Amino acid sequence: MSTSSQTHNTPKDDPRAHINEEPRNDLIDVGVGFMVMFGLLFVMATAATIIQVVTK
Repeated sequence: MSTSSQTHNTPKDDPRAHINEEPRNDLIDVGVGFMVMFGLLFVMATAATIIQVVTK
């Protein structure tokens, strides 16, 4: 029976027991998310405008 000393007395969902295995740049992730969402909404709005102008 092997027990890890790191998780012996800490609950499973304790954030102090979490090892960050893949460090990320959160600011870049948020920026990319905003740009992707803006791009999608811009494409949809442009398509809707073009469709409305062409069908008049």
